[in-house]
Amino acid sequence: MSNLPGILYVVATPIGNLGDLSPRALEIFGQVDLIAAEDTRHTARLLSHFGLSKQSLSLHEHNEEQATPGLIKRLQHGQQIALVSDAGTPLLSDPGYRLIKGARQAGIVIRPVPGANAAMAALCVSGLPTDRFVFEGFLPAKSVARQSHLQTLERETRTVIFYESTHRIVESIHDLCSVFGTTRHAVIARELTKTFEQVVDGPLEQLCQWLQQDPNHQRGEFVILVAGAPPQHIDALDPHTEQWLTLLLAELPLKKAVALVAQMSDTPRNVLYAHAISLKSEQLT
Repeated sequence: MSNLPGILYVVATPIGNLGDLSPRALEIFGQVDLIAAEDTRHTARLLSHFGLSKQSLSLHEHNEEQATPGLIKRLQHGQQIALVSDAGTPLLSDPGYRLIKGARQAGIVIRPVPGANAAMAALCVSGLPTDRFVFEGFLPAKSVARQSHLQTLERETRTVIFYESTHRIVESIHDLCSVFGTTRHAVIARELTKTFEQVVDGPLEQLCQWLQQDPNHQRGEFVILVAGAPPQHIDALDPHTEQWLTLLLAELPLKKAVALVAQMSDTPRNVLYAHAISLKSEQLT
């Protein structure tokens, strides 16, 4: 073992087309002592395509908490480790957060090796505004929870990006129609960089129809992008209501804060939502 501290590399891998793996990523794979992979079999196939073989260890959502201390110890003993997910950039709807947090707390050097990411790839070809956007990852699996979550985003003025699976794409688009309205403009990006790549845009109602026209349209991995809501005039809140909302937003999720203030005042909930989103946006800028 080396007396020098190790390095943790966060390496992006292709989301489909293997030609998108960067030369630097290949170089890193060749030099590290270990690859922490979401699925070691998937990563082994990727490495084999490029004529590489490397020791790997599974790091996924079910074992990350238990595996992290051992990986930190390896890094502290001087090993170099590459963190990869099955596709795209690690941590973006993929495992790795606990390892990165633990490594940073331990003073380990962490270096990004950028590359493919489905959300950014879809955004760049969507035709929707790219200057301000929100990445929401995967929506809840159950329709009631999904619609409840979407209601918190109904008045979001930035482009909203979701991931979705082949099993729930139809239901999720239907719920988007129900909450955001059938005329809201959106984009479905399917199987990006793969053989059957498709990027389709139009009103949500039209996208529902497109999905149902052909069962093949429902297959693969999806990125959904929804145009932000048009800015609306927001009626001013009375000082006490605004103070309650500001204080509760600092301690609670947006939906819960709005629900509590709605109980304490006569202000319509939709007005409180609009103010809450505006306050949250101001805090981020």
